Amino acid sequence: MFSKLKNIMGKKEGVLAWNTLMLYLLTFSNYFLSLLVVPYETRVLEEAGYGTLGVAMKIMVYFQLFIDFGFLLSATEEVSRNRTDPARLNVVMTAVTLCKLALSALSLLVLVVLCMVIPAWQGRLGFYSLFFVGTMINALLPDYLYRGLEKMSAITIRTVCIRAFSTLGIFLFLKKPEDIWVIPVLTAIGNFVAVFVCFYDARKRLQVRFCPVSFGDIRLRMKQSSVFFLSRFATTAYSALNVIILDLVEPKQIPGAGGMIDNPVRGYYAASDKLMDTGKQALQPISDSLYPYMVKHHDYRLVKKVLLILEPIIFVFCTVMFLIAPQFCELFFGEGFAPAGKVLRVMLPTAVVLLPSYICGFPMLSSMGLAKHANYSTVFGSVIHLVNLAILHFTGNMNMITLGAAMSVAEILILCYRLAVIWRHRDLLRKGE
Repeated sequence: MFSKLKNIMGKKEGVLAWNTLMLYLLTFSNYFLSLLVVPYETRVLEEAGYGTLGVAMKIMVYFQLFIDFGFLLSATEEVSRNRTDPARLNVVMTAVTLCKLALSALSLLVLVVLCMVIPAWQGRLGFYSLFFVGTMINALLPDYLYRGLEKMSAITIRTVCIRAFSTLGIFLFLKKPEDIWVIPVLTAIGNFVAVFVCFYDARKRLQVRFCPVSFGDIRLRMKQSSVFFLSRFATTAYSALNVIILDLVEPKQIPGAGGMIDNPVRGYYAASDKLMDTGKQALQPISDSLYPYMVKHHDYRLVKKVLLILEPIIFVFCTVMFLIAPQFCELFFGEGFAPAGKVLRVMLPTAVVLLPSYICGFPMLSSMGLAKHANYSTVFGSVIHLVNLAILHFTGNMNMITLGAAMSVAEILILCYRLAVIWRHRDLLRKGE
């Protein structure tokens, strides 16, 4: 299949397309498989229980970002530039893994402190810790190594199969709301096996293994990755923040027909946000696979081709989804989830602009020598989002609809910033062709 793809598209583009496909399977499988069980989870846990699950998952987004610390980009670039130097690859993998272990220890300490001082999180330390174990293990996945070498196929199928088995376990063991702990436990087990398989394959097939490294090696990787960390943190932090804010500001219970009932608002937002997260992860691998390719080849015509093919499809899909959002949410998540469609509607502009925003970020700006603007744009978007949150708070208009709309505003402005920088420096595009 790979040889046919190379013959059809050409060697360079064939390798890119194949690795993009494998990257999709590896990255998107985690989100697709979790989305696959969402209708079952929402029906078992109901709105309030799924809201609790959604809050935990969003908290883990911050720890995942912190432990990853931008290595997905910085280490991928270093591996790509030193792919013929096995000794250098050994150092990269070892230093990055040690960095992530140190960041994991610090993250666990922060989680314990937060669960002690935040009233809404008190009593949840055990549940959040289970999620943290799976998050930490997943962050150790050396996918940067395979992305940089453009050899994704070796580990992809194995990892997807392992994750599929852990997902199947949710159907087998999650039977009532009290079984919510099953989800993080099975996730952690699946992630552990997947990481073990990756390191084993790296040692046996790629001949990349752990080796002694100096403190300077570790510090250098942290320094190189810090720029990328700031960008990725700024990009994701504000979108993950909304669910957590709802958890902090919304009452846990509200008056109902038979007295006080669990507040379903978190569940509505978490359900819609889950769909958006899956959509984001469906698009992210395109950017991630283009990044090392663009650094090496500066093929701006390919970027234009990708956008012209995919963006109209995304726009049509989002238009249809906007029209049927309440009905779709009730059909997909279960009875009582129709209000989630209102949130989904105000989030859909985000889905429209994400692909061009991703591609115009590090793939385009880094290849043009303007990587700093990819960071500046995300910081700009985060500041805008925080300002909007402050306005919503002080005007008394903070709710699940306005929070979803605020996220779309931030994403649109990030894309506008990136397009403005590319247009201003468009002469660099001609030089790269």
